[in-house]
Amino acid sequence: MLRLPRLYPRTLGALGLTCPRGVLLVGPPGVGKTLLVRRLVGEEGASLVAVRGPEVVGSRPGESEERLRGVFRRARSAAEDGPCVLFLDELDSLCPRRSGAAAPESRLVAQLLTLMDGLRPADRFLVVGATNRPDAVDAALRRPGRFDREVIIGAPTSQQRGAILSALCATMPVCPAVDVAELARRTAGYVGADLGALCREAAMLAIRGRAQGSGERAVGAEHFLGALKAVRPSCLRGSLGRTEPSPASWEQIGGLDEVKLRLRQSLEWPMLYPEAFVRLGLRRPRGVLLYGPPGCAKTTLVKAAAGSAHCAFLSVGGADLYSPYVGDSEKALAQLFRQARACAPCILFLDEIDSLIGSRSGGQAPSSVQTRLLSVLLNEMDGVGLKTLERRGARRLPQAAGEEEREEEEQTDRQDVCNRGVMLVAATNRPDCLDHALLRPGRLDHIIYVPPPDRQARVCILQLATSSMPLAADVRLEQLAAQTELYSGADLEKLCKEVTQTHRMDG
Repeated sequence: MLRLPRLYPRTLGALGLTCPRGVLLVGPPGVGKTLLVRRLVGEEGASLVAVRGPEVVGSRPGESEERLRGVFRRARSAAEDGPCVLFLDELDSLCPRRSGAAAPESRLVAQLLTLMDGLRPADRFLVVGATNRPDAVDAALRRPGRFDREVIIGAPTSQQRGAILSALCATMPVCPAVDVAELARRTAGYVGADLGALCREAAMLAIRGRAQGSGERAVGAEHFLGALKAVRPSCLRGSLGRTEPSPASWEQIGGLDEVKLRLRQSLEWPMLYPEAFVRLGLRRPRGVLLYGPPGCAKTTLVKAAAGSAHCAFLSVGGADLYSPYVGDSEKALAQLFRQARACAPCILFLDEIDSLIGSRSGGQAPSSVQTRLLSVLLNEMDGVGLKTLERRGARRLPQAAGEEEREEEEQTDRQDVCNRGVMLVAATNRPDCLDHALLRPGRLDHIIYVPPPDRQARVCILQLATSSMPLAADVRLEQLAAQTELYSGADLEKLCKEVTQTHRMDG
C-alpha cells in the first residue's frame, strides 16, 4: 500500500484504482503492532507521524478536534516530501463506539470520519490504526473507504518465538548450553513483550546469583527456568479461572498406563506432531471427556498432558463462571474461549462439567443458566460463536510457517480453523448428567474412563507417596496395596499423610 502508488502510478490511474486509505492492525498487547509500523516505515524510507489516542484528547470543548486536525495537517506536510504514514495508536480510546460514548467522544469520532473522508489522492499518506479491542472501535470507521484493511497479528508461533528469543539473546551473555528451541516450546502464548520480560528476568536472576558469589557471568538455562515461573503470558494474567505455572508430570502419577497413553494420543501428539497429522490426513480431536470416580487423578492427568505438550493450561470451575446477573455467565464462557485462542496452543479444562451445564434429555430439567451455558459452549466448540474478525485472524495466524504448509493445514483442517490450537478437556464423575449433544463426534470426540487404580497401580501410588518418608524395614507396600482395594489415588495419599501425622504425634 506504500509501494504501489510510488511504483505503478500510471497503472493504477489507467485502471481507475485508488489505494486503501487506512489499515487497522488488531492484536493482543505486546505483540509488536507499533514495532511493525516503525520497521515498515524504515524499510520503505517513509516518514512517520505517530500519535497515541489519549494524547489527542483535551479538556476544553473543541480542543480534541483541533488537535486531531493538527495531526492530519502534520501528515499532509510530511507527505509533500515523500510517502508518509499517520499512525494512530490505541484507536479504541480515541474513537470508541458512539452507542455508549459521551458527547466529546462522539464529536471526536465524527471529526476523524470527516478527515478520512476528505483525503484526496494527492494526499500521499496512509492512515494506520492499532488496537487490541476492535469491538470497541466505532463501526463507521471500519467500513470500506476508511480503514479498508484489517490485519490480524496473533501470538507468535513456536518458530517465531525461537527467532525472537534468538534476537533477544544475541544482546546478552547467554550460556551456549541454553536450548533456544526448547525455550520457545515452553513459552506457548507469550508475545514479543512477554519474551523480552522473560529475558530481562533471567538476566536479573543471573546478576543476583553473581552478587551472591556463584561466579557465573553468563545467563544459563536455570535462570530461564526461574524466569518462566515469574513471567507468565500477558494473555493469561487477567484471565478467568486458574492457570498452573508448574504443571504436573507423567512420572508423578502412579499407574493408569493405558489412560496416559490414550490421553497423550488425544492431547499431546496433535500439538507436538502437527506435521504428521497433516501428512496422514488426520483431524485432531476437538475435545476430550474424562470420567471416573472422584480422586482418581483426572485433573492431575490433564495438567501432566499440558506440561508434556508445552502448552498453556487454563482451568475453570462453576465458581468462575456463575454470576447473579443475567447474561454474565455466558459472556464469561465466551471470553474464556477467546483467551484460550489468544494464548494457543492451550488446553482449556472444564472441571466438574456436570455442575456447569446440565442435560436437556434427563428427567430433571436444567436451570435456565445451565441451558444458556450449554448453548454457548456448543457454539464455541463448533466455531459459530466466533466473530468474523476472529475467523480472519485464525486463518492468518499460520502464515509464518510458509505458504505450502499453510495450504496443507487449511485443506485438511478447514473445520477446525477457528479453534486451531485450543483443546477442550472436561472432567466429571457423572457422565449420565451430560447432554447428548455435547457427547457426539465433533465435540467431545474422545471419552476416556479413568478407573480406580488396580493393585499394581496402588503399589506405584504408594511408592510415590512414601518416597520422601523414612519407612521401617517391616513395611510391605505390596501387602498394603492388597488391603486397599477400591481406594482412589487421593485416598491412598491421605492414608500416607494420616500415618505420618499419627507417627509424629506418638513421637
